[in-house]
Amino acid sequence: MAGSVNITAATVDPALLDLPWNLPLDKWSNEHIALLPKGISRHLVRFANLSGYVIAIKETTGEMARREYDMLRLLQRLDVPCVEPVAVIEGRTDDAGKPLKPVLVTRHLKFSLPYRALYSQTLRPDTATRLVDALAVLLVRLHMVGFFWGDVSLSNTLFRRDAGAFAAYLVDAETGQLYEGGLSNGQRENDLEIARVNIAGELMDIQAGGRLAEEVDPVEVSGGIVASYRSLWKELTGSESFSASERWRIAERVRRLNELGFDIEELAIRTGADGANVRIQPKVVDAGHHQRRLLRLTGLDTGENQARRLLNDLDAYAATVAKPGLDEEAIAHEWLMRVFEPVVRAIPADLRGKLEPAEVFHQLLDHRWFMSQEEGRDVPLAEALSSYINDVLRHRRDEATVIAPVTEAFTMPNAVIDDGDEDADDDWMSKV
Repeated sequence: MAGSVNITAATVDPALLDLPWNLPLDKWSNEHIALLPKGISRHLVRFANLSGYVIAIKETTGEMARREYDMLRLLQRLDVPCVEPVAVIEGRTDDAGKPLKPVLVTRHLKFSLPYRALYSQTLRPDTATRLVDALAVLLVRLHMVGFFWGDVSLSNTLFRRDAGAFAAYLVDAETGQLYEGGLSNGQRENDLEIARVNIAGELMDIQAGGRLAEEVDPVEVSGGIVASYRSLWKELTGSESFSASERWRIAERVRRLNELGFDIEELAIRTGADGANVRIQPKVVDAGHHQRRLLRLTGLDTGENQARRLLNDLDAYAATVAKPGLDEEAIAHEWLMRVFEPVVRAIPADLRGKLEPAEVFHQLLDHRWFMSQEEGRDVPLAEALSSYINDVLRHRRDEATVIAPVTEAFTMPNAVIDDGDEDADDDWMSKV
């Protein structure tokens, strides 16, 4: 690196100093560039390898870079799904002393893809709806913390597979604003209209390129975000009245909110003067109900839908296999050691970049179910795993090498402990 630069960051990776900041981004050589799919951006964006992970570098103004960096850090503290800000770099000059644009550096989200890359894979026609639904969930989460996006679009979002659905992450916070008092209905409706128009335009663009199924109507799909958003918002924030004889509906409301992935901080319950009617108003905390439970029990950090699927399997294990008298934590540890970890260890090294472990496990459960239905018998997990590896996983595109450096080592979550008893694990898997 020639010359000097000013770096603003919470923590600085020394390797950041080795990148050629004295060159415009469009002049960087392949030595530094990571060839990843990227969405449409009003700014020049490049990906680079850094200390075993990938960073995204966006040229912008110094003021906008600092503002977006601060906003992303704030959203992270609020536990909103977004990319991780790494640094703002200013004061760049080329070898002749000519000023170069400041840049915002963010950490690229592993196993995520821009929506255009998803469509290039010729996915099922319902992909459009699933992407829009994921974006609706993200928009609700942003609005609940008082964040007005101002530029809602598929292009400003990254998507990760999440047990048959998608999880959406905010990428571009350049136009966003956080309001401590929350958003007005007008601000929320404004964001919704921006989303509807932008999504319709993006899908029409894909359609013009011949990469959208003929039966998909861009206008109809884009309108779906409005319906999905309003349904979810009403469920999370709306009040509900019922007769005192229907008190079971309080527990039902909590269950529905938990299924959506949200926890309840408190319930405001009011009874009528005559005691005949009950009115409830939930106070919902942020999403991640199943994620937090799985993380607490096993140490596995997954997507919300993946967590729900893994917890279902854990609960089934507890009901049918686990020894009587074990508490929830002990059962979870046993399931981790005898079910989840052996599956991950069984994936050949050359296939471990296909999908993240939780998604592999989810797809394996689906594959086992379909095998059992087709063959009319309860297929053992080990048999299903062998079939899944050879017939499904081996033929998938390697998403980790699309998203991260090919030399990055595969590691298990920190909380997974290997007791070394592989024979016992294999023996149990043959019976499940």
